[in-house]
Amino acid sequence: MNVLKGHWQLILITALVFLLWNTPVAVPLKILVVFLHELSHAVTILMTGGSVESFSISSQQGGVVLGRGGNRFLSLSAGYLGSLALGMALLILALRTKADRAVLAGFGGVMCLVAVLYIRDPFALVFSIGTGAAMIAAAWYLRPDVSDLVLRVIGLTSMIYVPFDIFDDTIRRSGARSDAFMLAEEFGGSTMLWGGIWLVLSCMAIALCLRYWLGADSNLHFRGSAR
Repeated sequence: MNVLKGHWQLILITALVFLLWNTPVAVPLKILVVFLHELSHAVTILMTGGSVESFSISSQQGGVVLGRGGNRFLSLSAGYLGSLALGMALLILALRTKADRAVLAGFGGVMCLVAVLYIRDPFALVFSIGTGAAMIAAAWYLRPDVSDLVLRVIGLTSMIYVPFDIFDDTIRRSGARSDAFMLAEEFGGSTMLWGGIWLVLSCMAIALCLRYWLGADSNLHFRGSAR
């Protein structure tokens, strides 16, 4: 009963995401999580000494990053787990800090920067710049509570999407050319082995996030004024 009272908003958001999962309403959020997936690949390539040649996402909720150099094992592993970590970070920052506007604007700025530096195909360019600009505008002009709510929705959607995507790409369709498929090709093991490891790690990370970061009351109390 205390869980329902203290976290009813997060439960409601989660229920709505599940309810709308297979409708057009959820598609932009799914593509945004794909952006986080590809961003995790790109950041890992750069952090391990490589360079990013191109970055793309599609309206079919796919994406690809082409890089040169870097640690191949880490960059292949970073997609699912990295996007989950970014999603959880957005949720935790929304729940535990007052920096919602800065975080949302920063996220929007990153999307625009990635678009300018690496994206060339029309859909990905329009989606990334359009979404990034909308985030910056929302952070600048709307109430702080709106930024908080947007971060919660993105964070929760990532936490829902990533385990499902891991299962679908690496276990249910183990023959598909996924990150786990390429990891198995280059480092041994099987697609299902790597997918299974990522699935367990993602579920453990989500459980730890819910256990230690929600606090007694995560509900957002709408107050304050617009800028």
